[in-house]
Amino acid sequence: MSSLQVKLVKCLSDNYSYIIYNPISKNALVVDPAEAEPISKEIDILGLKLNFILITHHHQDHIGGNIDLKNLYQCKIIGYEEDASRINGIDIKLKNREIYRFEDEEIEINFAPGHTSGHVFYFFKKNKFAFVGDIVFSLGCGRIFEGNSSQMFNSVMQIKSLPDETKIFCGHEYTENNLKFCLAFDKQNNDLKDKALEIKNLRKKGLPTIPTDVLSEKKNNIFFRCDNPEISTNLEMRGETPEKIFEKLRELKDNF
Repeated sequence: MSSLQVKLVKCLSDNYSYIIYNPISKNALVVDPAEAEPISKEIDILGLKLNFILITHHHQDHIGGNIDLKNLYQCKIIGYEEDASRINGIDIKLKNREIYRFEDEEIEINFAPGHTSGHVFYFFKKNKFAFVGDIVFSLGCGRIFEGNSSQMFNSVMQIKSLPDETKIFCGHEYTENNLKFCLAFDKQNNDLKDKALEIKNLRKKGLPTIPTDVLSEKKNNIFFRCDNPEISTNLEMRGETPEKIFEKLRELKDNF
């Protein structure tokens, strides 16, 4: 099995785009190109052939580089069929749960609405990578723009249900702000205190906090911990369902 490499590319002010490539064949794909220039620079440095672009959702800071990259590399743009009308330059329209093959990897597209009505994430089944756009962040989750809290909860739970070792690659560097929120409502969490030191050290060196992984988020991300009695007690919502806890937390975070 080829082990695919992931190159994180900083774009705009706090966006992350990703180049996934086979270092032997040099075939590559990009996830959510916020802008073309920093991505094409890395592709050229690494000597890669860009074959595909994967899009998680239609927001401009995730598709802004589509057309320029397509023109530069004659690559194909892949996205969710139900959101095709909002994705610039789309060539390949996938259905929910469809598998797309790249090298010897099986990439599964998963419908995960809430942030937008047509949001998806891509799970690389062999390499255990999840490219989640703006559904989940390190220690957080996305804002609800086009969906509702119930949809967002179910989408976050889909990510939580992936194998523990799955690496999560999200769309933005929001971790420090998310950490403050988690600490405010999950004060007794010792794992989170350890994570805070790790994050502080990374950011002090100017390094990204991404990727995270499913196990770490289960321990530290308050939006993954809605079934934890300490959280419901802290919110004075003992006995409420995890979904209700999630709804309250998202409301609090919107105003944090």
